[in-house]
This record gives sequence, structure tokens and C-alpha cells, in this order.
Amino acid sequence: MTALAPAVFLDRDGTLIEEAGYLDSLHRLVFFPATVDALRLLARAGYRLVVITNQSGIALGLFDEPFVHETHAALDARLTTAGARIDGWYFCPHHPAGHVPALTMTCDCRKPAPALAHRAAADLGIDLSRSWMVGDRWGDVQLAGAAGMAGGVLVRTGYGRSAEARPVPGVTPAFVAEDLIDAASWILRQAR
Repeated sequence: MTALAPAVFLDRDGTLIEEAGYLDSLHRLVFFPATVDALRLLARAGYRLVVITNQSGIALGLFDEPFVHETHAALDARLTTAGARIDGWYFCPHHPAGHVPALTMTCDCRKPAPALAHRAAADLGIDLSRSWMVGDRWGDVQLAGAAGMAGGVLVRTGYGRSAEARPVPGVTPAFVAEDLIDAASWILRQAR
């Protein structure tokens, strides 16, 4: 039997790439400067790397599901060229106030709900108790708790700095990082 691996779950917009509101064009894809280095460090240390992202723009009718797949393929291609990788891409297309009837709902996969983390753990052989969630919103930190992860790290990129200024009662990050490379360095120190 193969042992389960730890993972770092990552938010996409505002964490891996610059926040662009509802990303609706591949021309607006911009990695933060240290994203690739952070991903390489975490992968080298044995972490699976998984993106979990709410893509409610689908339910709101701003773009479609094939565009999200195209976006992730474009990000994969850029990462591969730079010697980095993401092991799995998971997204929620729902929104409780959407405009696409089939996707307008309260679901169990929209962060901070844990369904996508549980699905990734099953698909990729991940030990959630030794895993971390990194993101720029409180929902990312809440997801870590809901999924039974070691903890959630709030990054100050994207919406993170404004989120930090407006704490959510009962939600405490394990660490507040300047950016993804700072979060990766902190996570790697916890494994010692």
C-alpha cells in the first residue's frame, strides 16, 4: 500500500496569478513573480500541488466551463515550460445568485465547503491532515478547517491584504504570508 502524500492546495486568482476580477481572457493571465519558484520548492519537498478555485463567473454567464479548462491548460503549459507543475485543477462553477439555472445553487464544492478538497484527496492519494491551503480570502482559510487540513495560510496578494484588515470572527490563519514564496517557505519550515 502506498502512503498518502501531503499536499499544498492553492487558490488560483490572487494567489498563483494576479487578480483580474472575473478572468475572461487568456491575455489577462499573469503569474506573480515568485509563483514558479514557490511551486518548484514545494514539489521538490514532496508536496502534491492542487488548485481549488471558485469560478462563479460560469454560473453568472460571464464565461463558460470550456474557457476555464482552456485557462488551466494555458497555465499548465507556462508552468511546464518553467519547470513547475500543478497535479490537479478543481473548480466550482456554481453561485447561489447565478444566471445559468443549472448552476444557480448552494453546493458543497464552493469554497469554503470541502467537497473539492475531498475529491482531490481521493483522486491524488492525499493525506489532508498533513496538507495546507493557501489563498487570499478567508474562505480559503475556512476550507482548510472544513477539510481537516493542517491549516490555512492567508497571502497578502490579490484580496489578501484587504481580507487581513477585516478579520472574520472564529477564523484564524496558521500564518499570514506576503506572497506564495513566503507561504511556501513557512510551510517547508513546519515540516522539519
